[in-house]
Amino acid sequence: MDSAKEGSLAVSKIKCGTVIDHINAGKALLVLRILGIKPGCSERVLIAMNVPSKKMGKKDIVKVEGKYIGEKELDRIALISPNATINLIDEYEVSEKRRVELPSTVEGILTCPNKNCITNSKEPIKSKFHIRRSGESVRAVCHYCGRKIYELDKYVV
Repeated sequence: MDSAKEGSLAVSKIKCGTVIDHINAGKALLVLRILGIKPGCSERVLIAMNVPSKKMGKKDIVKVEGKYIGEKELDRIALISPNATINLIDEYEVSEKRRVELPSTVEGILTCPNKNCITNSKEPIKSKFHIRRSGESVRAVCHYCGRKIYELDKYVV
């Protein structure tokens, strides 16, 4: 065996870009969708899924070289994985580390499942949701019709 410890995860460093850590297990592919990363993209992307974690049991990790995340992307990631951490990498070193923050309100990020909601009509109205957190559970409440969403990953635009 190499010098790496048995059972440890060996993942190469990135020169510049973003590392998203502490993603809820099984959500890494959704994070890639949020970031607009598709097959054939030009960025170097590293994904680790269901990695052992002392804090979470299991977690996912996404590393994207050459991409820094914007506020709207951070809000989307916070909705599906409110304990995620973001590490900005510059010259192979962490230049900034922060936790995602769950916004109190989001606009244009979620779609309302209520077919009769005004946001699903032909009116030019952006969806708006109030975000509520109770322990590890996150839910969104539509500003217009009051519909509650508990599985936010199904409705992230």
